Amino acid sequence: MPDKIYMDLLEVIRKYHPSEDFSMIQKAYQLAKTAHERQLRKSGEPYIIHPLAVAHLLAELELDKESIMAGILHDVVEDTEYTIEYITNEFSKEVALLVDGVTKLEKIPYSTDKEEIQAENYRKMFLAMSKDIRVILIKLADRLHNMRTLRYKSEEKQKKIAKETLDIYAPLAHRLGISKFKIELEDLSFRYLNPEAYYDLVEKIARKRDDRISFVDKIVVDIKGEIDRIGIKAEVDGRPKHFFSIYKKMVGQNKTIDQIYDLFAVRAVVESVKDCYGVLGVIHEMYKPIPGRFKDYIAMPKPNMYQSLHTTVIGPEGEPFEMQIRTYEMHRTAEYGIAAHWKYKEGKTTQSMEQSEEQKLNWLRQILEWQRDMSDNKEFLDVLKSDLDVFADQVYAFTPSGDVIDLPAGSTPIDFAYHIHSAVGNKMVGARVNGKIVTFDYKIKNGDRIEIITSQNSHGPSRDWLNIIKSSQAKSKINQWFRKEFKEDNIVRGKELIEKYSKAKGIPLSDIIKPEFTQAVKRKYGFKDWEAVCAAIGHGGLKEGQIVNRLYEEYKKKIKVANKNSEVVEEVFDINTSTAKQSKSGIVVKGVEDLAVRFSKCCNPVPGDEIIGFITRGRGVSIHRTDCSNIINLSELERHRLIEAEWQSLDEKESSRLYQVEIQIISSNRVGLLYDVSKVLTEERIPVKSLNARSNKGDKSIFNVTMDINGVNQLNKLTKKLRNIEGVEEIIRTNS
Repeated sequence: MPDKIYMDLLEVIRKYHPSEDFSMIQKAYQLAKTAHERQLRKSGEPYIIHPLAVAHLLAELELDKESIMAGILHDVVEDTEYTIEYITNEFSKEVALLVDGVTKLEKIPYSTDKEEIQAENYRKMFLAMSKDIRVILIKLADRLHNMRTLRYKSEEKQKKIAKETLDIYAPLAHRLGISKFKIELEDLSFRYLNPEAYYDLVEKIARKRDDRISFVDKIVVDIKGEIDRIGIKAEVDGRPKHFFSIYKKMVGQNKTIDQIYDLFAVRAVVESVKDCYGVLGVIHEMYKPIPGRFKDYIAMPKPNMYQSLHTTVIGPEGEPFEMQIRTYEMHRTAEYGIAAHWKYKEGKTTQSMEQSEEQKLNWLRQILEWQRDMSDNKEFLDVLKSDLDVFADQVYAFTPSGDVIDLPAGSTPIDFAYHIHSAVGNKMVGARVNGKIVTFDYKIKNGDRIEIITSQNSHGPSRDWLNIIKSSQAKSKINQWFRKEFKEDNIVRGKELIEKYSKAKGIPLSDIIKPEFTQAVKRKYGFKDWEAVCAAIGHGGLKEGQIVNRLYEEYKKKIKVANKNSEVVEEVFDINTSTAKQSKSGIVVKGVEDLAVRFSKCCNPVPGDEIIGFITRGRGVSIHRTDCSNIINLSELERHRLIEAEWQSLDEKESSRLYQVEIQIISSNRVGLLYDVSKVLTEERIPVKSLNARSNKGDKSIFNVTMDINGVNQLNKLTKKLRNIEGVEEIIRTNS
């Protein structure tokens, strides 16, 4: 079956790709097939079907070979043992960058907030998009196929994935102008998020379907005949509006299905812009146009560069219908968006095409600006969802020179000013709309001509503006101004908060605020200097706790063991401090030869964990994980007894040693869950010491499993498989 799907994929590629050399695509398929060989999807199908389906969707967008290869390989790094370096060596750096761009972040601690993880993944994705837009095209194809097969997931996961799709991925497809993806993503999300409303709407539209089809068919014949009569070549057809757009209109306008008249639209596709306006004249001559319902998206394209003429007219039986008129080129752009003309396709793009692509990506640059400006992941996620809001409409206004500015519906002149430039917004003292002075909270209407009045004497934006503006861009720039304006105050406040938090936690501030530790914090959060970090804490962009804890982690990793440690060790053990040899335990303690080592029961470290030693009197060194609560909460006096330790590669004979570890599996309660968990443990040949299962009041099943493993890699592989079990929500590594 996979081989047939692969051959179908090649057939699609051959239709648009001039080359006959598909050897690298064949190589990608063979690698993915081998890598995913024993993996199955929730549907029971071989896993390889998913990456092939993703590649097929990319081929429908007529993307280049590198995109197709990345589509086939997109899950190889995330779900198998193959690395990005391997992909680079076997294929190319270009393919590897695309695969890496769609690969989720790894090695995230179990304790990390899920929303934080989600925001970090989005940050990574948008950064990759800024380097290569093909990243998001692959990600959209991946999400679309996952949505098509969502029925195999639990109801809880269906709703979670559908919500994320409607909040992020469908709007991204819309922003890139790919209506082919956007429409299906929205309808599938709607189906799982509100099945009752979805199926009710489907049923109501089905009852009207026959009447509507005959109504539209008659109009299509009449219009085609009239257009042919005046000598314009055109394709005319009728199409139903998709379900989510109808539902959105019903919710937004508080109407019933009977009050929505444009359930179907008639579309005419012609050869030139001149013909578009010619057909418009014919339509308005045949049918009476409804005032205020004509939109010229050819003269004023949408932000995603969608172009078309839209007009609503009264039909032959007195019933309104919508007419769309566009060229073949515009129709292709409407269906495929940025994928229709872009620099990665065969042949050269024109300057106008490149400008069009650049305009489409303006919003992406805004998101990257927010990303740099917002250290708080949750704030970034809120702003992103707000900016991509699928229910938000746009308004179009003009600058005094006639340029078109698009803004979210409900925007004010302040939003308009900051859209022009942050300097215009910061110096704004008033605004004129259509020649008249208006208040700052004036709601912009379509077609308004807006002039911003500025003054060098302006003291800058007011905090009250944050309560009346609509756009994320304006909000971000105003907050940025306040951060810069009160930087000195924020630095002082930030330092005070750091000091207060450190004191409360018993962490010596003088030890952790050293260049070697602060450098890691600056690098992680993208700040140029330590004062910028303090300022961010002062204005609330960063939490002092996350910074102090990060500094302390770096301190624990890199701090040199004081001479006093060596004295204590020598006092307890008669040792030679000039060498560091491997002990029988597979642990190397710095400066200590053949030392008695035991593994602490409080955190159960296993090979691959980051570890540290604690010197005990008379019992050697106990080995702990660096994130062990007992180590973190050591007093200043006891901290001197810590000593550096690390795992050392063992020979084949010794590598068979097993280490005890306990995990907790949290899942929704269902019949067969215990069997599924046991099956995975058996398949992975894990020696289980104990397995306790219980359910809580929230109808959740909780399994505590104590087992023997040979290291972190085996544990990660096991938890990945356990997460694929239906209903499993969280897996936590616990202390015994």
